Amino acid sequence: MKSMAKFALLGVVIVAFLAGGIALAADAPKVDTAVKVADKAGIGKFLACDVSGMTLYYFKKDSPGKSACEGDCLAKWPLYYVDKVAVKDGLDVKNFTTFTRGDGKKQIAYKGMPLYFFAGDKKPGDTNGQGVKDVWYVVNP
Repeated sequence: MKSMAKFALLGVVIVAFLAGGIALAADAPKVDTAVKVADKAGIGKFLACDVSGMTLYYFKKDSPGKSACEGDCLAKWPLYYVDKVAVKDGLDVKNFTTFTRGDGKKQIAYKGMPLYFFAGDKKPGDTNGQGVKDVWYVVNP
C-alpha cells in the first residue's frame, strides 16, 4: 500500500510539474516579428524581417495587391505573411497591407507590392536575391 501511495504522490508531482511548464510557456515573451530597415554597403537601405533578419523582396512582374509568383516560383521566393505587421525604424504600418492571393494564401504587401523572402539567402543580412533575372529586388523603404 505504501508503494501505491508513493506512485500516487509521484503522479501528482509530475502533473504539477507539467502544469507549471505549460504555465511558463504561456508566460514566455512574444517573439518580435516587426519589419525593420537594414543597411548594407552596395545595396543601401532595405526592408528585413526583424525576427529572422532575412531580407524582403519584391517581384517586378507583380502588380499592387496581386502576385504573379506561383507554383515553383514560391519554392524559391517564399511569400511573407504574419497575422499582424509591426514596424520599426520609422516605417509606417499603414504602408503594409494583407491581401489574399489567387491560390487562397494570405500575403503581406508594402505600398501594394507583395513581399517575399529568397530561398538563396542563408543568413540575416544576405541579399543574394537582389537583381535576380532583373525582376527581383530588395524593398527600399
